[in-house]
Amino acid sequence: MVERPAFLDFEKPIADLEKKIEELNATAEKSGAKSVRTEVSKLRQKANRALADLYQNLDPWRRTQVARHPDRPHFKDYVEELITDYVELAGDRKFGEDAAILGGMGRFRGRRVVVLGHEKGRTTPQRLKHNFGMARPEGYRKAVRLMDMAEKFGLGVLTFVDTAGAYPGLDAEARGQAEAIARATERCLTLGVPMVSVITGEGGSGGAVAIAAANSVLMLENSVYSVISPEGAASILYRSADRAKDAATAMKITAQDLLGFGVIDGIIPEPLGGAHRARANAMKAVGDGIEKELYRLESLDAEGLRAQRADRFYRIGRSLADLPSSSSDAPSKTS
Repeated sequence: MVERPAFLDFEKPIADLEKKIEELNATAEKSGAKSVRTEVSKLRQKANRALADLYQNLDPWRRTQVARHPDRPHFKDYVEELITDYVELAGDRKFGEDAAILGGMGRFRGRRVVVLGHEKGRTTPQRLKHNFGMARPEGYRKAVRLMDMAEKFGLGVLTFVDTAGAYPGLDAEARGQAEAIARATERCLTLGVPMVSVITGEGGSGGAVAIAAANSVLMLENSVYSVISPEGAASILYRSADRAKDAATAMKITAQDLLGFGVIDGIIPEPLGGAHRARANAMKAVGDGIEKELYRLESLDAEGLRAQRADRFYRIGRSLADLPSSSSDAPSKTS
């Protein structure tokens, strides 16, 4: 029996149809009545139409809910699906290991790469182990260590971002959380090897940017990327977390909005109903998107990659016509 995905609150009409389909299927197995099977077929078509209609008109808050779905592919899933000969590397060589950011070396479709990303975990023990994907300073310092290694050996860097944000606890602050995030962001920007980042779920604040300041930043269709969570923004702006839906709309956190602003470079389409409904298909699409971007970056040398990355981030939110045509501090143009 195929396991049903967990349904979100706004998917209740579809959940009701799926439940009825299961009940009729059970009846059909016992009775073998053709009329029951016909009814099941009609209900399945109705459920598929309802799902398509629902996901064609998702508002930013519903996309946020989909981005947080517990069954979406996580970092370990992407590694298992896309990376061969993977060897995990642990520790920051300064304090210890952080399980919220994982990484190592492997091969992506024949290319040697360093891969790293946030891991949230699925079960309660796993979520506690990985701290719900919220990294401490040692996680970001480990990321810097892996990026240093990638540059030393000429390996491309792939990152998978899925975090509500960096861990805000006292122990993290005591060990220099802000400095660690800044150093990781700086290392991304100074890399002389190709770097491609994918926002696979939540891209929360500096905790996401620290491993996403790449040559190319892609987003899954129903992912979100923002400086603060909708609940946090609502608490600040409206004095109530209950207005998270309003904040999500105001902040323009969806892939569709961010592509228009130049914050990201492309949107990876998800299977109907979200990546959690067909994880293998979603992960293949992510792999195809990464491969396309790596191919595009292959012609650039180390200096060209740094210049392209700088140019990319300087242009966020600005049209090409607004950039100075010649300036000593303007980023150099690359083809």
